Amino acid sequence: MRNEEIHAALRILRREVRQWQEPVVGVIAKESRDPFRVLISCVLSLRTKDRTTAEASRRLFALATNPNALVKLSLSKIQTAIYPVGFYRTKSRQIQAMSRRILEAYGGRVPDSIDELLTLPGVGRKTANLVVTVGYAKPGICVDIHVHRINNRWGYISTKTPDETEQALYQKLPAKYWITYNDLLVPFGQNICQPVSPYCSRCKLTKYCDRVDVPRRRPARAHARARVDHRLGGAEATVPPDPR
Repeated sequence: MRNEEIHAALRILRREVRQWQEPVVGVIAKESRDPFRVLISCVLSLRTKDRTTAEASRRLFALATNPNALVKLSLSKIQTAIYPVGFYRTKSRQIQAMSRRILEAYGGRVPDSIDELLTLPGVGRKTANLVVTVGYAKPGICVDIHVHRINNRWGYISTKTPDETEQALYQKLPAKYWITYNDLLVPFGQNICQPVSPYCSRCKLTKYCDRVDVPRRRPARAHARARVDHRLGGAEATVPPDPR
């Protein structure tokens, strides 16, 4: 993908993304306009399907919607509310600890800078960037495994890790696309540009894509596996926890 082609590609992607389910953290952000709920739902979403995250977030926020209320909950009550999200015991301790730190260090207000967010227990760059961009509508690029994979597959950049991808995109991607970039590429990556065997025959961006490390023909076995992966929730179910 050439530099100037990113504009046309994202125009197409904005149309295509309407047919797919919006990532749960984005939905919670629109409904609540609350950085704290964005932060907590993002932590819950790591290595968890969106539907499970949405249900767990709803149960937890019925009990507590701010750091002061959350630290008063027992760990067992938090665990019961968020089960069966991935690593629910660890996440229960993390969200209680981050709530306590938000109260003690930031007066109960979720910080709005990457560096400060990274001091919170359980928060890595993906979560920090989501809080900044989706929770506070401030400039930033949230890079998860989908954004990393797709940009390299397109040939738009060439990087080895999500952190390298984030820095490369800051240098190359026009700033007007930063905040919404993750919202566009995550559903695209879940539904079309899947990691194991992408649906290139259905993709509207093929003329812009260099198909780096993608075989020209989909093996029948890979095709079947991709269908199974999609029914199980796609790549998000097997993504490792947010790197710290």
